[in-house]
Amino acid sequence: MVADSRQVIPDWSSAKTCPGKVIFRAEKRNPAYVEPSATKGIISYTERLMERIRNFCIIAHVDHGKSTLADRMLQMTHTIADRDMTAQVLDTMDLEREKGVTIKASAVRMIYNAKDGQDYEFNLIDTPGHVDFNYEVSRALYACEGAVLVVDATQGIEAQTLANLYLALDANLVIIPVINKIDLQSADVEGVKRDLKILLGVEDEEIIPISAKTGFGVEEVLEAIVAKIPAPIRSEDKPLRALIFDSHYDAYKGVIAYVRVFDGSLTANDKVVMMATGTKIVPVEIGIFSPNLLPIDKLSAGDVGYIATGLKTVSECRVGDTITNAAKPADAPLPGYRKAKPMVFAGVYPVEGEDFPDLKDALEKLQLNDASLTFEPESSEALNFGFRCGFLGLFHMEIIQERIEREYDLDVVFTAPSVEYKVDLTDGSTIMIDSPADLPDEGRIKEIYEPWMSLQIFSPTEYYGVIMEMVRKRRGIYINQEYPAANRVQLNFEIPLSEIIVDFFDLLKSNTHGYASMDYQFLEYRAGDLVKLQILLNEEPVDALTAIVHSQDAYHKGQALVSKLKEIIPQQLFTIPIQAYAEGRVISRANVKALRKDVLAKCYGGDITRKKKLLEKQKRGKKRMKMVGSVEIPQEAFMAILRLEN
Repeated sequence: MVADSRQVIPDWSSAKTCPGKVIFRAEKRNPAYVEPSATKGIISYTERLMERIRNFCIIAHVDHGKSTLADRMLQMTHTIADRDMTAQVLDTMDLEREKGVTIKASAVRMIYNAKDGQDYEFNLIDTPGHVDFNYEVSRALYACEGAVLVVDATQGIEAQTLANLYLALDANLVIIPVINKIDLQSADVEGVKRDLKILLGVEDEEIIPISAKTGFGVEEVLEAIVAKIPAPIRSEDKPLRALIFDSHYDAYKGVIAYVRVFDGSLTANDKVVMMATGTKIVPVEIGIFSPNLLPIDKLSAGDVGYIATGLKTVSECRVGDTITNAAKPADAPLPGYRKAKPMVFAGVYPVEGEDFPDLKDALEKLQLNDASLTFEPESSEALNFGFRCGFLGLFHMEIIQERIEREYDLDVVFTAPSVEYKVDLTDGSTIMIDSPADLPDEGRIKEIYEPWMSLQIFSPTEYYGVIMEMVRKRRGIYINQEYPAANRVQLNFEIPLSEIIVDFFDLLKSNTHGYASMDYQFLEYRAGDLVKLQILLNEEPVDALTAIVHSQDAYHKGQALVSKLKEIIPQQLFTIPIQAYAEGRVISRANVKALRKDVLAKCYGGDITRKKKLLEKQKRGKKRMKMVGSVEIPQEAFMAILRLEN
C-alpha cells in the first residue's frame, strides 16, 4: 500500500464483504465521540439510558487475537483517532507488545452507533489469557454481563479457551462465539465451527467468522453485542457496591482501582470503604477509561470506571474486594473475593553486592502495581544478600525478572523456583516452607505436605500416549478424559505443583509439536515421601542449589545435577569436589579438575629430586588455596536444576 499524507481510517463496513482486504475512505467521526481535550477535565453522563449500556469482555487462549479484536473495535467506534492508532492499544507495557500476551487487565468505554440508529455505550474489559493470571480473569468476568469468546481458526479450541469459557459460564455470562484469523491459508473455519457447535450447543448462524487483522466481520460482532448481551440491572437506589477487578499505581493519584459499579452510585466527594481491608478513603478522582483516564462527575450502577484512591500500596486495594459507602454501607460484599496467593517462590540476588538497595527499591516499585508479588529479605552464603520472592507462576516470575533487568537496569541472579511446603514437626507444630534451605533436620520432621494441582491437558488424540507417559514420569495421577471436539481429547490429572512449574509446559509443546495446551488449578496439600537434596561445593553446602525432591528421584536428580554442574562450573587453581547429599549420605560426586601450571618447565634436566620438590611445593600451595579460596558459581549453575531430564 502506497503511503498517503491524507488521514484515513478503514471502511470496515465495506471490508465485511471482502475478507483479507481493507478499503479506505475519508475519516469520519461518530457524533457521540468526545474529544478528551474538549471536556476540560469533567464529563457528565447523567443523561445516559441504562438499557443502552453493554458490559462485556473478550476471552480466549493466549495469542488467539483478543487484543487485535479490541483494536478493531476501538477503531470502528472511533474511540481512538486514526492518527493515534497503534497495535495492541490496550497493552501498555513493552513486554505485552513483545510477547503478544496481555499481562494486565485493561478497560475502555466506547460509543457505538448501531444499525438501529441508537448510540450504545460499550464497556470492554480486555483480560489476560495466561493461566498464571486466572484469578484476575475471573474477577474481570464478574464485572460483565457478556463475553466474546475468540477461537483461532488455525489452532481451534485450546486449554485456556475451555478454562475461560467455564469461568464465564460460572459467572452466568452470555457467550458470543467468534472464529478469528479466517484470512489465513491454514484456517479450518468449518472444523472449528463444528467443534464450537458441539461445545456450546449453538447453531451455525450464531458463530461469527472474522479477521480482526483486516476488520472483516467485526461489525457483526458489535451488532451481536447490542442484540444478545443484556443491559445492567438498574439498582441505583441500593447502597453502593463496586467490584475492584484490577488496579495500578500512579505516582500522583496513588492506587487507581478499576471498578464495576453493581449497586448505588458514587461521586468524587463520597467517603468509601474497602470491605475486605476496612480502609477508608475519599476519592482523589473518579472517571472512565477512554482509553486514557477521563474524569467524570458520577459513576452509577452498571458503569465501569476507575477510582483514584490516593493510597500508597496496592495491598490496601485488593483485586476482588468490594467498595461501599462509609456512611451507608452495604450489608454484604460481592461474592467470590479471595486474596491472590503466590504459588512459586525463588531467591533474587544482585550480581553486584552494592546493588542490593537498588534491587529493594525495584521490587517495592513493582509491588505497587502488582499486589500478587511478595518478597522478604534473605541471605545466602554463596550469593550474599537478596530477597525471597513469591510469584503466581513461572510466567509471572519471568515477567518480573525481565522488568527488573530492563526497567531498573539491574543484573540479578534468580535461583531455582520452589513451591510452598507444609511441614508437621515432631513437637506438634506446623510450619510453611517456601525455601528448601529452610527445611528442618530430618529428626524434627513428622510429615511433609506438598501442593497438588488439578491439571487439564487439551490435545489432538494422536498424542494421547505421549502425554500419559510424560505425566506418569512426573508422579501424575490419571483421573478421566473427555472429548469436547472431534479428534481432540481433554485429559484430566492430579499432579504435584513442583513437577509442572519448571519445564513441563515446554516439554509438552515439544512432544506434541505445539498442538497441546494446558490449564491447572490448586487442589490440596498431600503428604509425600520428600527429602532435602543438598549440593556441596568444595565440601560446603550451597543453600541456593538446595531442592526438595521425592525420595525415589533423589539419586537420579542428584547424579544429574552433579554432572551438569561439573560442565558449568569453571576450573579454578585447585580441585573442586561437587557432591550431592541426601538422607544423611553422599549419593553422587564429581571433581572439577584444577588448572595446572607447568612448574617443571624451567627444569631442563638435573636431579629428579629437584622436580619432586617443585611438585610437592605446588601440591601444598593448592591445598592451602583450597582452604581459603572461594568457588565462583555462574548463573547457569542455579538454573541447571531446572533442566534436568526426568
